[in-house]
Amino acid sequence: MVIFRSISDIKEKLRHPAVTIGNFDGVHLGHREIFRRVRARAAELSGVSVVVTFVPHPLKVLGSHKEIRLITTRREKEFLIESAGIDYLLEIPFDREFAAVPAADFVQKVLVDAIGVESLVIGYDYAFGRGREGNVQLLRGMGERYGYSVEVLDPISNGATVYSSTKVRDMVSKGDVEGVVGVLGRHYAITGTVVHGHQRGRGLGFPTANLAMEKDLLPAAGVYAVKVCIGHELLDGACNVGTNPTFGNGALSLEVFLFDLDRDLYGREVTVFFIERLREERRFDDLQALKEQIALDVARCRGILQDAEPVGAGDWGPLKCRN
Repeated sequence: MVIFRSISDIKEKLRHPAVTIGNFDGVHLGHREIFRRVRARAAELSGVSVVVTFVPHPLKVLGSHKEIRLITTRREKEFLIESAGIDYLLEIPFDREFAAVPAADFVQKVLVDAIGVESLVIGYDYAFGRGREGNVQLLRGMGERYGYSVEVLDPISNGATVYSSTKVRDMVSKGDVEGVVGVLGRHYAITGTVVHGHQRGRGLGFPTANLAMEKDLLPAAGVYAVKVCIGHELLDGACNVGTNPTFGNGALSLEVFLFDLDRDLYGREVTVFFIERLREERRFDDLQALKEQIALDVARCRGILQDAEPVGAGDWGPLKCRN
């Protein structure tokens, strides 16, 4: 996949492009269906598939939504869009000045003049541009003027739940890492770098890898059974998300105990796939009680993970995890 990081990077119109526009945070099953349709239209045109998105997410720039917790980092979104088979990704830098551009100007200067759009595919509720004036009516009117078709997809669901980024955020923030697979199409994952922590786990006999990460959205505080990708290895582990209340730490952290692994991981990049939530995080009266609970958690995780496979582990760009 070719990535354009600004409109000026596109030096000539693309070959019979089928295009979609959106934020695509999470790249969930609804987004993937849009991409599938874009690829199909590109094939019909003997052309290429193009995704247009914005960096940062517009809700990070505009109004009272700056605290929105994004499902994917920029790099993750690029990996996932590439894994969906898209040919070109245009990431438009987004700021307040760009937000003020009329939708009609965006269509003409970006979609028509720069990309050369021949087919446009959008979700049923998508709108863009100043005052969200880039709606279906405007796009179809301009399509008649500039010679491109517009396809509007109906709400995409599993019959019970309409796929949406908002739904994913809600489920993950509540710790529903099992249920969210049915909306994301994969297990929720967090990539980070192993850094030095307080060494408390080692003192308890359960040395943990502490992750520094860019991720906005963490699952609810608690203990999880996880699969962990390190290079091409896929390992079993138990993960604690929270503030370590027994120690009065206060700072939110993500720590993973990898089973049967005795190796220095400092500085390594790892990806944690959340398979199942065991329990909430809680404070223990003494370290012995905490140690006994951790042993029980590890035993439960081993049982859960024995035959488990993370859905979507192969979608993470270079992180092609294998047993």
